[in-house]
Amino acid sequence: MVKRKIYLFRHGLTYYNKHQWFTGQIDSHMTEEGCANAEKIAKKLKHKKIDIGYHSGLIRSEETLKVVLNYHPECKETILDKRIIERNYGKLQRRSHKEFQQEIGNDIASCVEGKYGKLPRLVRDDFSRAVAKTVYNLYHRSYDIPPPGGESVKDVEKRVHRFIKDLLKRMKCEKINVAISAHGNSMRPFRRHFEKLTVKEMLDLENPWGEIYVYTIEV
Repeated sequence: MVKRKIYLFRHGLTYYNKHQWFTGQIDSHMTEEGCANAEKIAKKLKHKKIDIGYHSGLIRSEETLKVVLNYHPECKETILDKRIIERNYGKLQRRSHKEFQQEIGNDIASCVEGKYGKLPRLVRDDFSRAVAKTVYNLYHRSYDIPPPGGESVKDVEKRVHRFIKDLLKRMKCEKINVAISAHGNSMRPFRRHFEKLTVKEMLDLENPWGEIYVYTIEV
């Protein structure tokens, strides 16, 4: 048995990330800070051996991997695999987190007032915020409830698991080290699998920019 490595990291910060919009599977270029995130990862991996790199096909994932592989002439192949793409947020994509919550709150309050009469302003505001936050959390971080027209985290986990199964098979056959330029939500199932996390622990994860998660595989 020999040991090989998986180097898992998130793409650099994008303009959609910066403005707190639902990005999902929409392309958004990296900001100046995002390019610095990618370079930080690249320097951390500079002296590691990488045989194959994977990206999701979205610009932010592909560009981050490209920065990393600038230091790795030994890398023999880069592969686009959409199973590691970001979660599809459906109708929420391109929308601001804040504006989405405001719209939900206003809609719910209007429905209540339409049936039961006008609410005092403070009651209306508190009620609207509470309902909006609940709906936002439901779509943003629940395990098996997808946003309208989108994917749940459970859906993402299913495709990422298929990717992991094929990846481990290839690593054992070819005895290779692998770099994976992934996304915040597609990283969650990776980390749950390799770190033996519960569903709740996976949902509570934060995957910061510029960090690398390293997993050792016996092949």
